Amino acid sequence: MKTLTLIKDFFIKIGKRIKANFGWKSAVFIGVLIVLVAADLLLKYFEEAYEWKFDVIPGFIEVQYGIHNMGAGFSWLADKAWGQPFLIALTFIMIFVIAGVILALPERFTLLKLSLYIILAGAIGNLVDRLCFGYVRDFVWLLIVNAYCNFADFWIVIGGIMAVLDMLFFNEWAVFPLTKKAKEAQAEHKKKEEEKKLSAATAGPLSTSSDDVDCKGENSKKEGEKLSEGGEKADDSPSQGDESHE
Repeated sequence: MKTLTLIKDFFIKIGKRIKANFGWKSAVFIGVLIVLVAADLLLKYFEEAYEWKFDVIPGFIEVQYGIHNMGAGFSWLADKAWGQPFLIALTFIMIFVIAGVILALPERFTLLKLSLYIILAGAIGNLVDRLCFGYVRDFVWLLIVNAYCNFADFWIVIGGIMAVLDMLFFNEWAVFPLTKKAKEAQAEHKKKEEEKKLSAATAGPLSTSSDDVDCKGENSKKEGEKLSEGGEKADDSPSQGDESHE
C-alpha cells in the first residue's frame, strides 16, 4: 500500500508540473509541430508523384526525385542490415527525451521550447518514412553539404541552431546573455544565491552558540548536583559526631 501511495503521489506531482508548464504557447507550438510534419510529408509525396527535377539555384540547390536513403545523414549505416531497426529505436528514444524536456521546461523558455518542437517535427517526419518505407525520401541537393536531404532534416538543423543560440545568448541561463531580460534574470538568480549564502553563514554561528549554551547548562547542572551532594555529606558528619559523643 505504501508503495502504491508513493507512486500515486509521484504521478500527481508530475501532472501538476506538466499542467504548470503547458499553457497557450505550448498549444500554439503543437500546431506548429503538426504543420511542419505535414509539410515535410506532403513535399515528399509530391516530389515522387510528380517526379520533380529542377534547379532552385544552379550548382547550389537542386531538386531530384527518387533519392532513397537507407541510413541516416550522409548515408550513415545505409550498408548495415541492422541499420534501420537501430535508427528507428534511436529516433523513438530521441522523441521521448525531447518530449520530456519540453514538459519539464516552464513556459517562459519560449524560444527553447519552440526550437525543441521544431526538432521533434523533423524527427517524426523521418520516422514516418522509416516505418512506412524502410528508407527516408530525400530530394533536395545542397552544395554546402554535398548531399541530398529533405525538409525534416531542415527542421532538425534549424531547431538545433535555435536551441544553441538561445542557450548561449538569450534565455535566463545563457552563457553569454545579450538581452536585457536574460541579464535581469541572471542578476536575480545571483542575488538569490548571495542571500542563501548569507543566511547559511549567519545560521552557522547561531547554531554553535546555542550548542554552547546547552553545554554550559549541562555543566552548571552537574556542578549543582555536586554541590548538593557535598552539602548532604556536610550535614551528615556533625550528627555522627554527636552520636559518638553520647
